[in-house]
Amino acid sequence: MDCLFCAIVAGDIPSAKVYEDDLTYAFMDISPASEGHLIVVPKRHSKDVLEIADEDLAAVVTTGKRMAQRVTDVLGADGVNLLNNRGEHAWQTVFHFHLHVIPRYADASRDNLRLPWTPTPGDMDAIQATGARLAL
Repeated sequence: MDCLFCAIVAGDIPSAKVYEDDLTYAFMDISPASEGHLIVVPKRHSKDVLEIADEDLAAVVTTGKRMAQRVTDVLGADGVNLLNNRGEHAWQTVFHFHLHVIPRYADASRDNLRLPWTPTPGDMDAIQATGARLAL
């Protein structure tokens, strides 16, 4: 398997490790959207959120929460985005499930991330119809 994040977890590619436990590994993103932007991955490979085992997903989210608290406490983040991209059309570029922990700051010099869409009210009939199609 030729997976960048598996190689990082294995220690074959260097990383700035922030945290590690039995199931997860957290390291600094080398193309950060803000000061302190880091990535949390499961140690076991899974391509994306549709493939990851529930146990690994829970562990990644738990570590993501811990890292969100850490960037808030240590770096003084004013907010935090937890972001996962599934699939090429959703901006996934490394096909190993991962969760971005992106600290957000009121000080724009520490934060390059901008909202990728302009939230505007949608058509409520269409929203209701789509919701009905998705309902379990």
